[in-house]
Amino acid sequence: MTDISQHNREIHENRVAWEKKPALRRIYRGFYEEIAAALPKGVQGLTVELGSGMGNIKEVLPKCITSDLFPNPWLDRVENAYALSFGPQTVANLILFDVWHHLQYPGAALREFRRVLAPGGVVVLFEPSMGLLGRSVYGMFHHEPLGLGKSIDWEIPENFDPTNQTYYAAQGNCWRLAREYMPKPAGERPAVLAGWEVERVKYFPALSYLLSGGFRGPQLYPDVALPALRAVEKALAPLPALTAARMLVVLRPKG
Repeated sequence: MTDISQHNREIHENRVAWEKKPALRRIYRGFYEEIAAALPKGVQGLTVELGSGMGNIKEVLPKCITSDLFPNPWLDRVENAYALSFGPQTVANLILFDVWHHLQYPGAALREFRRVLAPGGVVVLFEPSMGLLGRSVYGMFHHEPLGLGKSIDWEIPENFDPTNQTYYAAQGNCWRLAREYMPKPAGERPAVLAGWEVERVKYFPALSYLLSGGFRGPQLYPDVALPALRAVEKALAPLPALTAARMLVVLRPKG
């Protein structure tokens, strides 16, 4: 198993790529704007991002509390999704950008999310999507596994220490949550999901992101082509089963 510190190494590597790729910065700003637009209005409480990495969400949500497992100086605080330091019903919005697919025991995290969410609060996930396009590109070119054929361990094992995690990744877990698990009647889902509902799902072809090479690969188009690629993305968006490569999911606790 890979040590959890692999996440921190990737954060520092990503900071180098971030400075070199203006198009990637514009793409991510668009993603953050989609997240901001999905947040409910009028809910009292904090806006918190877990697994903030470089903390760039503040460019769009300046009051968002950024956090990660690692005490990097550009973040506000250290937080662990399985053991949050926030009090009950103090958080209006919990944002997880490319974090859900790293939660080895998402059921345990959802229980903790429910504890801290204020009435009317939501969890917003922004994740890889497994349309044919996303599944093909991530499967062939991304270093993390898709995990589509593996069972999801919703419940935390008795001997699990949240302060001593290993590196886990299954890029398809959010796709499976939205399309495999949550459409079932509540009684047929894993028990921890019965108390949640999907308020919104939005899919993105994200061609501009894929062809940018992300943080690790070469950019395959000039920066001036970004608007044209975004126009193509709008045309492809109505076909998520074929074209989705990114997705936004809003979860709300029932009751």
